[in-house]
Amino acid sequence: MDRLRTLGGWLARRAENVLVLMLGAMFAVFILQIVFRYMLNLPIGWTHEISVILWLWIVLFGSAFVTRESEEIRFDIVYSAVGRRARRVMAVVTAAALVVLYTISLPAMADYVSFMKVERTAYLKLPFNWVYAIYLAFAVASIARYLWLGWRAMRGNAPEAFDPTKAGSGV
Repeated sequence: MDRLRTLGGWLARRAENVLVLMLGAMFAVFILQIVFRYMLNLPIGWTHEISVILWLWIVLFGSAFVTRESEEIRFDIVYSAVGRRARRVMAVVTAAALVVLYTISLPAMADYVSFMKVERTAYLKLPFNWVYAIYLAFAVASIARYLWLGWRAMRGNAPEAFDPTKAGSGV
């Protein structure tokens, strides 16, 4: 079990590294777009395309592989006002609903991603199935995450209540 935790920690750090690289690339392309458009008066479209694709990948990849359960958005006022047992029930209901929704959407999205191989992006001519493939990874990772969180909640591990005295900016 210790080796599994070590591997999980290593994989989590690598996912953060990938996310940082994507964010750095998006920032560099964004600056390049500004330089070409406003300083050289030569607007280029591929920079916008890369920025949009990277933003999509950053949001879904980050949500699937980097964001921790405690960092997810919840109704903290309600969540903190209830007891441990109610938080467990809320966690189980939320996990079940999300597993069902992502599982239902997965076959249709897989068909859509597969179908989109015939379409290409405007400037870089990337197949759209490459662009949208991140949703499949996101959905599968989310299903696995919420199965795990639901299982833990059913076994008695309620998510911690929000403590406003420990809130930070995330920086």
